[in-house]
Amino acid sequence: MASRQPFTDTDTADEAVRATCDDATTCKRFATSKSYWKDPYIQYFARSVGERKAPEINRGYYARVQGVNRLLDAFIRKAECDCQVINLGAGLDTTFWRLKDENLMPRKFFEVDFPTVVSRKIHNIKTKPPLSKPLIETHSTDALLLDAHSLDSDRYCIIGADLRDISSLDEKLKKFQLNPELPTLLLSECVLVYMTPSQSSNIVHWAAETFHTAMFINYEQVNMSDRFGQVMIENLLRRQCTLSGVEACQSLDSQKERFLKTGWEHADALDMMTVYSMLPQDDVARIESLEFLDERELLQQLLQHYSICWATKDRLNLGLSQLGF
Repeated sequence: MASRQPFTDTDTADEAVRATCDDATTCKRFATSKSYWKDPYIQYFARSVGERKAPEINRGYYARVQGVNRLLDAFIRKAECDCQVINLGAGLDTTFWRLKDENLMPRKFFEVDFPTVVSRKIHNIKTKPPLSKPLIETHSTDALLLDAHSLDSDRYCIIGADLRDISSLDEKLKKFQLNPELPTLLLSECVLVYMTPSQSSNIVHWAAETFHTAMFINYEQVNMSDRFGQVMIENLLRRQCTLSGVEACQSLDSQKERFLKTGWEHADALDMMTVYSMLPQDDVARIESLEFLDERELLQQLLQHYSICWATKDRLNLGLSQLGF
């Protein structure tokens, strides 16, 4: 009989990271229920609206979603949809369905996450027609390629893989028709921070080596060496979530440096307070009227400790270095 493998600290840490996927989904579900933004698909991944979230959390998620979408959509428009998107550590994200509704679909949309997360997402897609129908509508044959840890169609593919194992990741993506010649947008949201600096450098370097025309959008913590940052780290540690990559989150410069050192031509970074102030102000006024915010200062502190960093390389001269806020 096969012996059972001992449960290691790494397993515990990975499990804690997987749990952050549910946190993000329930926070997005609550914020959309309050009309911060529209997402008709999130309900199929989070059973209920759940307990009330503080207004500063809702505004933080609003800034995150709007900020990331703004860069992502700008890239797809620059490439005139003749591109591919790879969402690394995608969790239960609904971007593929939004892009289809908005006629902004790339040639192919890839998602990668832990196999257990991917299995859950595949189950949701299979059992919820509003999720499966768009996949079938954009697929040319009768059958989707499906197993426990992957689902592949003409325009959407989800793969179970460990992002720390680059050679396996590369092999799996290429097996599902990843095209290194196409302009490619890579996206990671609160993913690299859970890897060691060398592991995240490896993935960023792999992307720069693999694609000649690409953009990498990374959303995660910043300014983590001050007292507020330390409290964030302690709170996550209590949940067994270690921010192994916090070293790259010391400043906007350290965020950019990770890309500039690994083969990217151009990098920019902004904290989320700055991004929030650069979003369309009529919509910001609309969402600020949804709930009373008692602690404006807390919102400011929170947003100053998250950032969007984006890096580009542009052999096809699409003008990617001009993309921003």
